[in-house]
Amino acid sequence: MLCDICHKNIATVHLTEIINDKVVEMHICQNCTKIKTQELKDNLTIPELLTGLMDTAETPKKEISLKCPFCGLTYADFKKKARLGCGRCYSVFKVQILPLLKKIHGSLTYAGKSAVRAQKDSLPGSVKELKTRLERAIKLEEYEEAARLRDELKKLEQKETK
Repeated sequence: MLCDICHKNIATVHLTEIINDKVVEMHICQNCTKIKTQELKDNLTIPELLTGLMDTAETPKKEISLKCPFCGLTYADFKKKARLGCGRCYSVFKVQILPLLKKIHGSLTYAGKSAVRAQKDSLPGSVKELKTRLERAIKLEEYEEAARLRDELKKLEQKETK
């Protein structure tokens, strides 16, 4: 299948876009994909992206005249710049910002870092956990790992007694 843009090269990228319940398919070669990607990067800025997300909801007249009493930023200015003026703007524009944050992040609550990464970055947290891992290593006859865990367990127990 030839590229829908240049009609010369074989299409390697296949895009499917749904706009107003209408499916539009595009088949693009690698060269045209690079060109289109660069055009998008050059033309799309973060404020424009956020403005597009904010414009999906209707803005009542009351919100347009909303203004931060501390820094003077208006809601209209926030929509243009996609930046708040001060820390207190979060409270002033809370009603308008929360739906936007939910659209961007998918949630309004912070769950923290993943537990898997935290375990890799830090030493094992408890003596009980180390003992369990030590027993498993002995059962599997992984003696080098068992020795390492034994030494780690001793260090941890010494720290706890101090």
